[in-house]
Amino acid sequence: MSLIAGSYERFIWGFKLKPLKTDPTTQNLTLTPLFSYPSHISSITAVAAAGSAAASGGSDDTVHLYDLAAASSLGSLHDHAATVTSLSFFTPPNLSFPRNLISADADGFVCIYDADPFVLLKTVRVHKKGINDLAVHPSGKLALTVGRDECLGMLNLLRGRRSFYCRMGKEASLVRFDSGGDKFFMVTDNKISVHEAEDAKIVAELENPEKVLCAASGENGLLFTGGGAVENPSITAWDTNSGKVAYSIQKAHSRRVKGIVVLSKNAGAGAVADDDPYLIASASSDGVIRVWDVRMAMKENLNPLAEANTKSRLTCLAGSSLKSSRQPRIGNKDSKGGNDASTEDKTS
Repeated sequence: MSLIAGSYERFIWGFKLKPLKTDPTTQNLTLTPLFSYPSHISSITAVAAAGSAAASGGSDDTVHLYDLAAASSLGSLHDHAATVTSLSFFTPPNLSFPRNLISADADGFVCIYDADPFVLLKTVRVHKKGINDLAVHPSGKLALTVGRDECLGMLNLLRGRRSFYCRMGKEASLVRFDSGGDKFFMVTDNKISVHEAEDAKIVAELENPEKVLCAASGENGLLFTGGGAVENPSITAWDTNSGKVAYSIQKAHSRRVKGIVVLSKNAGAGAVADDDPYLIASASSDGVIRVWDVRMAMKENLNPLAEANTKSRLTCLAGSSLKSSRQPRIGNKDSKGGNDASTEDKTS
């Protein structure tokens, strides 16, 4: 299992989650550093990881690529003209290596990349204003976007064009699909709406005590959210089927929770059998990354299984439980453009 985190201070942080060698009988784990360096020239705003591939986007309008297995940088992509606000990999069910990378920016554009090697396939204008977040459907055929124009957009990834666009009357900050792709979730301040993926019908509305800053989908209809309360930064697991709180980790951090990752052996194809299906990781703006066993969430004084302090202001967190023997490649290093060919042969 690997984690990658970005910070305001331009630094990217990579970690490997391993059992403690000193006492193999315990459940304690350790976050072993893979790399840390100022990969961007300004703050990092988004990260993504799948298999041995990872990516970061920043307010310097660039996407940087990494090989987690080799703990090395692969280069950068320069196809955006505004801050990169969201990144997402698509990995087909039968592969352990991502097939595509999709990125969004503050001008309303989405870039679709082939991930083997990393080459730009298409750039699409989806929103009139900046995109706050994007989510790729588990099928890899479509993606949802939410933007500052208070609209919801749908992108046909096979044809590389916008297929749906509607005004919601409110600005959503986050959008996520559930693990099966049957539902999606939208976050507006402290409220979470649960929608049917087929027709976008609202089936439940959840209200968090504080503003929701990050979210991650789990198995069996669970949605994990991190709050913005300075006094009691918590991680909440919502049962989106019943619309109620399943459990929560109180005082998970000393500052706002800025990223959550579900580290599950069921999180994607190629995950290894000895991965623990009950682990989640969280990152805080105080620079601390923690790994939790959610089975112990009912305990009053829950201690993390592993912890690392980057001593920086973390902005985002991503992770991968997939093992891949394939080394990521970048097609045109430090690319400044691509072609507008159809993406049908490159996504599936």
